[in-house]
Amino acid sequence: MSGQIKDKEAFQRLNYLYQAAHCVLSQNPENVELARFYCSTQRTIARRLVLRQDPSVKRTLCKRCCSLLIPGVSATTRQRRKKGKIGFTVMRCLSCGHTKKLLNNPGYCLWVDRPEAQL
Repeated sequence: MSGQIKDKEAFQRLNYLYQAAHCVLSQNPENVELARFYCSTQRTIARRLVLRQDPSVKRTLCKRCCSLLIPGVSATTRQRRKKGKIGFTVMRCLSCGHTKKLLNNPGYCLWVDRPEAQL
């Protein structure tokens, strides 16, 4: 029993909605509203069932308008660096203009990827 994941069907549903939004947006960039609907449904399900999403998924979603951030299609991506500091990536949503900053530190390890995070 320890090998089974709790709410496996819910995670499969979230994965399906994310893949559907990505597929719709990559095939036809004008379908932003449909992809946004899929992403907002995914966020609603995750909140209602109190499920933690992977950081790689959360980084590709806009917090303000729930649209999928694909560089060159629905978002612009820029590399920034201040003098003497570690650089960061700035992703700007083309729908609402919200910006998201992500560090470019190669030595940084997410808590999810650490051995003590695994059950």
